[in-house]
Amino acid sequence: MHDFDYQNGKLFCEGVALNELASTYGTPLYVYSQNTIKDNFNRLSSALSDLDHHIAFAVKSNSNLSVLKLLKNIGADFDIVSGGELFRVLKAGGTADQCTFAGVGKTREEIEYSLEQGIYSFNVESEAELRFINEIAKERDTIAPVAVRVNPNVDAKTHKYISTGKSENKFGIDFEFIEDLYSKASSEFKNIKLRGLQMHIGSQLTQVKPFLEAVEKVSPLVTNLKNTYGIEFFSIGGGIGIVYEEALASGKKEWWDEKDPDNKPLTVEEYAEKLVPILSPLKIKILLEPGRFMVGNAGALITKVLYKKIGTAKNFAIVDAGMGDLIRPALYQGHHEIVPLNNESEQTQVVDIVGPICESGDFFAQNRELPLLQEGDHIALLSAGAYGFVMASNYNSRAFPAEIMVSGSTHQVVRKRQNYEDLIMGETL
Repeated sequence: MHDFDYQNGKLFCEGVALNELASTYGTPLYVYSQNTIKDNFNRLSSALSDLDHHIAFAVKSNSNLSVLKLLKNIGADFDIVSGGELFRVLKAGGTADQCTFAGVGKTREEIEYSLEQGIYSFNVESEAELRFINEIAKERDTIAPVAVRVNPNVDAKTHKYISTGKSENKFGIDFEFIEDLYSKASSEFKNIKLRGLQMHIGSQLTQVKPFLEAVEKVSPLVTNLKNTYGIEFFSIGGGIGIVYEEALASGKKEWWDEKDPDNKPLTVEEYAEKLVPILSPLKIKILLEPGRFMVGNAGALITKVLYKKIGTAKNFAIVDAGMGDLIRPALYQGHHEIVPLNNESEQTQVVDIVGPICESGDFFAQNRELPLLQEGDHIALLSAGAYGFVMASNYNSRAFPAEIMVSGSTHQVVRKRQNYEDLIMGETL
């Protein structure tokens, strides 16, 4: 569920009309719903209330400072994957002891910075990394808290680019090697504190079965590590998927009831119902690392139709946003529902929605039946709050869009639009 809906034929985010934002601030424009983010956090936390749980927001999904500050204020911790993300959390009012640091390629500078700030835990992804962290901690006469990321070799049934829990993926350490590595770390790495165990099998999972399979497989290992080494947390990762198709279905008969009643999207209630009974007996702190679930349906990208082009094979609507603003369709073949800001036309047309970037892959939809669009119309690409702006680039020397946060009937610019001078900042002749 989210807070984007039509009111008297105009698309609103909470109590703010999106066409008014587009007129005031121009396009492309990212718009976020504060209430949706809060509601998603509270729903997930409530569903897991029987566990000692901590929700560590995956900063990589949306790292805007105002988003991070909002989440920090309502009780979130943070899952980070770079020194830059730690810096952002600190700037937003968070603390390093709220952060777990994941990622396969941590640099010396990032490790030192995290130790200085008092990181809660490094999620270690290889023995070589564990050894390196121990060396740096020894040099600095300190103890580095770590959790090893276990790769449970579970197929997440998601896109190959966002599947992370199989043996052929670059992430984590094979399940079969974990106990030997903890034993080695305990006896040989004197500047390491074994604080927990972590796993993450992939993103945008829409069924509970892969989560269940992974947790059932890893839980006995958690018990053993807790009894032997005193670990204090088990991070089960993130990956809860969201509805991208028919994302504006709230308030009417849900789309899956008509299309496939046996393939309903995963809810946090079902997720908790299956996992809590397995996790509760572990008597250990449970960390979660949701990102997309928290912010994906809380955001939309607003763009303007510049030109219509009617061809023999295709009809094109050329818009002012491109793959540099939202790369998911080009990179992952990701689907985003596309809707007009003014829902007035009863006619439809099959079109490709394409951007201005000089790449054939610069498209948002192909052969999509949409309300008939005219030049000058504004449209919204929904479910763009996660892996949207954070993956943006200045390719073709195009400036980054602005970002707006809506709260009720008020809004605030939380990132100003780049200008041409911003594009060359830091360059010299």
